Amino acid sequence: MAKRRGTFIIVDGIDGSGKGTIVDAYVTWAQQQQLRVFDVRAFAKEHQRLPEPNEWQGSSVIVSAEPTHAGIGHVIRDEIVKENARHYSGLETAMAFSLDRHILYQKVILPALAKGILILQERGVSSSIAYQPLQGNVTLQQLLKLEGNAFTLKHRPDLLIIPICPVTVCLQRLSKRTKKDQAIFEKRAFLTKLDTRYRSAWFTKLFRSRGSRVEYLDTNDALGQTQKYAVESINDFLTKKAFR
Repeated sequence: MAKRRGTFIIVDGIDGSGKGTIVDAYVTWAQQQQLRVFDVRAFAKEHQRLPEPNEWQGSSVIVSAEPTHAGIGHVIRDEIVKENARHYSGLETAMAFSLDRHILYQKVILPALAKGILILQERGVSSSIAYQPLQGNVTLQQLLKLEGNAFTLKHRPDLLIIPICPVTVCLQRLSKRTKKDQAIFEKRAFLTKLDTRYRSAWFTKLFRSRGSRVEYLDTNDALGQTQKYAVESINDFLTKKAFR
């Protein structure tokens, strides 16, 4: 009998909506299940590269994020989306993200799924679909045709979780962070437009039509309640997937 393909879960939403809180809750949940977790984010930060398959061998869960913390992903974080005197267009930004995720999928995501591993990821191609057209100089149609984006949409997430929270609350959370990202996107007007895109019917249809399950998770509650809802959501999804 062929080994069941792994499960790919992406958590995505506007800045400050609670993506990291949800992913952290999933990591804690996995550790409580005595599952071996490999954190690609921490590895890339330490080694300035993405791991090879032999380095995550034996893991049951892989945690990743976009942009990555290596190579092009590092440049995206440190230069392209950082608020500074230099400017990069929506198309340039989209192209950088597209290549970064293509490399991540080729080196980590697809090999891990082939091994039956559960992947928990913060952000994905869904982020580019939401963000970059708002930057300007790139349409949704152009963005979807970029090679890395087209490739990753063929390998869409099994579950896409979108945390929903009022923009005012998200901005309050961002202002309280000790480590500021200084990202160009963390402005009220931009986040308001972005929030509308994530909630739009066309956005969910784009993924559901490809076979993804899309869930919206209210993250306006206290931290503990958000974590509780997140764990309930993943348990429900994995239980249903196991009986298909």
